[in-house]
This record gives sequence, structure tokens and C-alpha cells, in this order.
Amino acid sequence: MTDRVDIVTFGCRLNAYESEVIRARAAEDGLENAVVFNTCAVTAEAVRQARQAIRKARRERPDARLIVTGCAAQIDPKAFADMAEVDLVLGNTEKAARGSYAASAPEGRVRVNDIMSVRETAGHLIDGLKDRARAYVEVQNGCDHRCTFCIIPFGRGNSRSAPAGEVVDQIRRLTSQGYQEVVLTGVDVTSWGADLPGQPSLGQLVARILKLVPDLPRLRLSSIDAAEIDPDLMACLASEKRLMPYLHLSLQAGDDMILKRMKRRHSRADALKLIADVRAVRPDVAFGADFIAGFPTETEAMFENTLSLVSQAGLAFLHVFPYSPRPGTPAARMPPVARPVVKDRAARLRAAGEAALVRHLQGLTGRTVTGLVERGGIARGEDFTEIAFEGAGEVGRIVDLKITGYSGSRALAVSV
Repeated sequence: MTDRVDIVTFGCRLNAYESEVIRARAAEDGLENAVVFNTCAVTAEAVRQARQAIRKARRERPDARLIVTGCAAQIDPKAFADMAEVDLVLGNTEKAARGSYAASAPEGRVRVNDIMSVRETAGHLIDGLKDRARAYVEVQNGCDHRCTFCIIPFGRGNSRSAPAGEVVDQIRRLTSQGYQEVVLTGVDVTSWGADLPGQPSLGQLVARILKLVPDLPRLRLSSIDAAEIDPDLMACLASEKRLMPYLHLSLQAGDDMILKRMKRRHSRADALKLIADVRAVRPDVAFGADFIAGFPTETEAMFENTLSLVSQAGLAFLHVFPYSPRPGTPAARMPPVARPVVKDRAARLRAAGEAALVRHLQGLTGRTVTGLVERGGIARGEDFTEIAFEGAGEVGRIVDLKITGYSGSRALAVSV
């Protein structure tokens, strides 16, 4: 028997943040001897991995209370409630609520409300994150867009923003505790403010944070939508060196017909123009991107358009997802690409990503950069490059590094 409470996190950075909220709520509620699974629903594989982890936990900790929450639990609570190993299923709103993990909590193995009825972000502020060099701050949740491949709006609900004052207050608290880098995170971060009075922009929020928290050395954005970079954010990229020169774009494809069938709101030309415009004001910026390989109806020529975008746009970091159908989405009803073809295209796209990263690392050799130490001998550059370095460096501190070369996916450096 153990009193230990473990949080097992799947998926995105927002989930990583919310797992810290879960950790705090569980402690407040007096939860003991439990494992909480904060699930992801972005792919069928993510759901499979969660179910596998739940079964393994039951074998290893037969007396523990197993609680399942997150997007997969929100979208299909019955699937987890039907698992004999599971004691409790909580929705995405319930997982952050005070009292959800208390012995006096309402009866019932499933407590999942209608996520579409939620109109406000949860009022949860955290003092830090366990075992992490940087802090994540949830500024937005949910999504108003309905991409044909995506199930996430049904797990997260419609877009809703945290008030700017609350965001600034939390970042001020985190900075006072020694955090050198804060990442603004959410499901659709660039939509921040659309539901607030006066409809402020993400760029205005960024400018306000940097002005009101002058002691914060580094502010970073998580994945953003290429269709929604506002003029204020562009101005911040041009003038604010504390805003990190790295943008991870949700591109998904480089072919206009596939983008249209995905119901994305940008074209190939839009993506290339955005990247060029940002580079014009911030030459040291690096770009990452998400891509889906083998989307339904994708021909070889369409895939080649996506493949060629990697080098044409000068991308440095790729996240490649082989398309997998999510029941309930329009794309799942479209004519599929054969699975062997999907896997082959994903492999080719990943190879292009590896080549792109090598080009990026070669361009850094000889430069002196700053890195945030993530763990012993490993730091993260301003442009998101992972750097293996020799020399002293305390976790969570920013150090100066001279890039001497690269190995695999990392730059090599010595502290200076």
C-alpha cells in the first residue's frame, strides 16, 4: 500500500500544464494512493496508449484508485467507464475543479459535463511545475474552428480566454519564484482575446506581459495558427528580444486542395508569406511545423507539394503525424489513402524534417547563443534548438554557449 499519487500525462503542452493543476487539486482534496491519467484524443494511437497504460497500472498497483480524465475521457467517457480497471472518469472541466478528488465528491463513476456549455477558463493558477525548467501558463482553451480531421474541439469546447490581468499576475508570481522562461499555451493560442471585452489580440497580451513583468527574461509561444498572427504580435517579434524567435506553425499540409479539404484557413502562399514577413522583421527566427501525411484523397502530386514546402519555407523542426481517422470527424468519411502509402509518406516527410534540422544546425555552428538549461548538460536555445554542452549550468538558468558543431538532432557547445 502506498499513499503516492501519480499523474500520467499524454499529449500536448496544455495537458502538461493541467497535470500540475491536477496535482495541486488532488493534494488539496486529500487524494491518496491513486494514479490519474490525463489523456489525449488527437490520434487513435494516443487513446490506445492511454488504455494500455491504465491496464499496466492496475497490474502494478492493484490497490490504487485509477482516475481517467483529459480529452479522450471527455469525448468518450463510456469507453473508459467500461474498463474494469477504472474507478472514476472526470471530464476536462471537472479535472481542475476543487473537490473533484475528495472523498466527499459526488457519487458516480462518470462525472463529465457538456464541454460546449463552458464559457470561462478555469480559474487555476499554479506556483510552478514539477521537475520542469520552464513554466507553462494557460491563456486560452477550446477551439471555434472545425478542421475536418480534428476531434479536439469536442474534448475542449469552444474557445475561451483567460483575462489578461490574471495571466500577468501568474507570470509575475512565477518570475518571482525564479522561472527564467514562460510559455503561453492553449488549444488555439492565436485566438486569445476574441471572446473578451474589446477583443484584444494575442500581440497585445504579449506586449502587456513584457511591459508589466520586466524581470521575465524569456517569453515563448506554443503552437500557433498560421492564419491568425496579428499586427501587434508581428510588432513584438520585431522589437521585443525577450519574445523568443521561434514559431511552431500548425500548417498540416502544403497543398491547397488538401488544405481546403482539411478546412484550414490558410493557403500554401499564405504560409510562405507569413514566414517571409516574420523573417523580414526577425532574421534570427526559426520555424517548426505540424504536418499530416496521407490525408484522405491525397495524391502523390499533392504530397509532393507538402514535401517541397519544408525546404522552400526553410523549416527547422517538424512534427509529422501519419493520418489516422477519428470517428465523428468529416475526414473519416472521405476516401482514405492506403495505410502502406500513409506510412511511406510519413517516413519521407520525417526524412525531409531531419535534413531540414541538419541545415539549421549547420547554420548555428560558430555562433554564441544563450540557452535555458533543461537538465544536466542539455539546454534549449532561444530558437528552440536543443544544445548539448560542456561546462557548468544549473537547471532553470540561462547560460552563454559557443556552438562548436552538431550531433544527431542537437547542437554541440561549450559554456562561455
